[in-house]
Amino acid sequence: MKPNFGFTPAERAVFRRLTRPEKIQQFLDSDVGYNKEKGGATCGSPRRVLRDRLAQCIEGALFGAAALRMIGHPPLLLDLEAVRDTDHVLAVFRSHGGWGAVAKSNFSGLRFREPIYRTLRELAMSYFEHYYNLRGEKTLRTYSRPVDLRRFDGQGWMTAEEDIWYVPEYLCEISHTPLLNRRQIRNLSRMDRRLFEAGQWGSVRKG
Repeated sequence: MKPNFGFTPAERAVFRRLTRPEKIQQFLDSDVGYNKEKGGATCGSPRRVLRDRLAQCIEGALFGAAALRMIGHPPLLLDLEAVRDTDHVLAVFRSHGGWGAVAKSNFSGLRFREPIYRTLRELAMSYFEHYYNLRGEKTLRTYSRPVDLRRFDGQGWMTAEEDIWYVPEYLCEISHTPLLNRRQIRNLSRMDRRLFEAGQWGSVRKG
């Protein structure tokens, strides 16, 4: 019998429909709204995402990790660190020797990745051209090692009612690996206007 991880029968019924990583991503894209009004003020558990049907980056990644765990993957998060911009967190998984990712973002190019990347560096680099701030600067710089959320099982990260800030705080504390050297950073070009606009297609804006 599969463990229920403290979820109710109704909550488990939702997870049972999410049988593949791409279905988890579709759920995050179609059934969970991106609430920009939160402004980073919350860090809700997967249970709260299920109830509220709202999430931002870290909450979407936490939900993705929980949903991946329910279908047999370890619940892994990877942090992408930027300059003059916010970090982005991915729920990462392996399949047939490749790394892929599930993610929630207000930018269309920072979400799902097929599990075709041989290394985590390759996976992180696949986000580079889509990772930019509103000034048109390409801002991605480093990535973390994958963090197994089973280390936080004793704190009930999957079903907590209170914010679980200890997860992103841990992600910020661990070492990150640079993706670019100084010369590469100095020679970066500005965002192409078409890609800039495409990345914001369907984004949620403050009213």
